[in-house]
Amino acid sequence: MKKIRLRIPATVANLVCGFDILGMAVHAPYDEMELRIWDSPEIMIHHEDLFGLPEEPSKNVAGIVLLKIQEHFNLSHGFEVIIRKHIKPGSGLGSSAASAAGAAFGANALLGNILSADEMIHFAMFGEELASGVRHADNIAPCIYGGITLVKSTHPLDIIPLNTPELFVAAVHPQVEVKTSDSRQILKKNISLKSAVEQWGNIAGLIAGIQKNDFSLIGRSLNDVIIEPVRSILIPKFDEIKMKSIEIGALGGGISGSGPSIFMLVEKKETAEEIAGMMKSVYDDTKIESLVYVSKINPSGIEIIEEA
Repeated sequence: MKKIRLRIPATVANLVCGFDILGMAVHAPYDEMELRIWDSPEIMIHHEDLFGLPEEPSKNVAGIVLLKIQEHFNLSHGFEVIIRKHIKPGSGLGSSAASAAGAAFGANALLGNILSADEMIHFAMFGEELASGVRHADNIAPCIYGGITLVKSTHPLDIIPLNTPELFVAAVHPQVEVKTSDSRQILKKNISLKSAVEQWGNIAGLIAGIQKNDFSLIGRSLNDVIIEPVRSILIPKFDEIKMKSIEIGALGGGISGSGPSIFMLVEKKETAEEIAGMMKSVYDDTKIESLVYVSKINPSGIEIIEEA
């Protein structure tokens, strides 16, 4: 029997202005996953964490990905999967994407690397569809490719890996619930041409800044006039966290995915740690528990820890 053990990173989707098209991998937090092939066609999912996620394959994010791979290749054997989640579901840090991407990546490795990166993303998107109702790739793509990715299109799938600037990420996960499906429902269905033009400029500027390592341009472009004004009302102390982070020295930042986590891009580790401390302090003052993370942008994505 072949076995593989993976470390799967959290991801920050949207990067403020790039709704559903931009994503970034970080080092912390991360999930752990073990997969092995066995002779039985059955797929077995075991969760060694306290989140109470379903273990029936058709109702599990990793399980549905493996079922789709098994069906596509008409495999006679199945998989056993052990998942240890440290990325809390509903955190806005790509918890479902980590499970989906890990399953696709691990199965591909066990099957002899028969899939391209984009094909792994294709199968992993079935997991995101199960979790949120939408087959989006903005978390999955950086999880598999590492670094920062642009989802140019999902139909057909067209993923563009971008440059990885030497920047730090300070993130806070306040322990309040914001469901991805709910946060999508409150978004406006129509926007003005003026807002669209401003948003296009921000997205283009952000990508140009990333490619050129122009931190000033990145900071000027981290502005969202469409999604953030609506979603931020669901996140306690969002405006205060963002304002204080920029005062301390962040280039900018905003909601991580659909929230409630908030992230900031920062040039220096010491500044990122100061911002993380401030984030924790703000939520401590409001009696809201929170988790904070500081890491560099993760250039490699999913890592193989052990093969047997």
